[in-house]
Amino acid sequence: MASLDQLIEKIRENHRIDVNEALVLYREADFLTLADLANQKRFYHHPDRIVTYVVDRNINYTNICVSGCRFCAFFEPPDKDRGYVISRQALHDKIRETLDLGGTQILLQGGMNPGLTLDYYTGMLRDIKENFDIHIHGFSPPEIDYIAKKSSLSIAKAIAILKNSGLSSIPGGGAEILCDEVRQQVSPNKCLSSQWLEVMRQAHLQGMRSSATMMFGHLEDDIHIFQHMDKIRTLQDETSGFTAFIPWTFQPGNTKIDIKKKTGAEYLRVLAMSRIFLDNIDNIQASWVTQGDKIAQTALFFGANDMGSTMIEENVVASAGVDFMLPREELVRLISTAGFEPRQRDCYYHLL
Repeated sequence: MASLDQLIEKIRENHRIDVNEALVLYREADFLTLADLANQKRFYHHPDRIVTYVVDRNINYTNICVSGCRFCAFFEPPDKDRGYVISRQALHDKIRETLDLGGTQILLQGGMNPGLTLDYYTGMLRDIKENFDIHIHGFSPPEIDYIAKKSSLSIAKAIAILKNSGLSSIPGGGAEILCDEVRQQVSPNKCLSSQWLEVMRQAHLQGMRSSATMMFGHLEDDIHIFQHMDKIRTLQDETSGFTAFIPWTFQPGNTKIDIKKKTGAEYLRVLAMSRIFLDNIDNIQASWVTQGDKIAQTALFFGANDMGSTMIEENVVASAGVDFMLPREELVRLISTAGFEPRQRDCYYHLL
């Protein structure tokens, strides 16, 4: 195994590191060394000082879910009276408001609702496309895996049907940690790592792009963080379909996992490592939704080049007791005062 100094030199020369080398760097390199290495990688991918953001809205079409994830404070079981499925009128109102605020896309996500059929999803997508000119970024891999199984379809066929109905790209949610020994503890009813990756593989093969995420700071060990990144990097080598990687910390409020919340410094270490390790993913996104404005601004010096969404609406993280909200003007101010040029983008990272 290379020494820490050799590893640092290897990264400075833009050579790829493996999981074991990443672990050494993560555990032994000091905070500002990681920041420096990540910043160097960021400017290797993006020589300009542009930091992007997208104006969109997270629409949760249902909160009814059979997954029962221990980390989720948002879902309602099917037999409880607080469950809902969004009405078409409410959906239209939310989309119209998003467009009025300069939005270019909606993030459409919900639970694994046993009461909804494939016709519900295709009908909702077609209805949106018939009434609005907006990009639909929707249905995380666990949702698509659930829809496919419930409809007795292959993942590839289910994606083709959803794409044909108006779905344009897929968010990277539901990844948590892509190591099954961890998944089976925190989300025992959700698709396994291989199925999450297969949804993304099939979507990429059909010309769709997606993001990739990682939720850490719950029941994983350090090694799982880098095994997760390694699986994402390997699939990206194969398909080149991921637009961005978004790590965020588990928010324990109102959940069934009683654990101390990760600090901002711990978040920034992992963020920097994601920029260093994921050498084939262009964009690394800061998570102001879980970290707040100051840490998100600091993330721009730890490898992040994107601030994510203005989040006109967000319910899932908010249900865990975290309610950072940033209007577009404030997001632009944070980027500018950090010494970068704020630019609105679309889902594919094209500047608008």
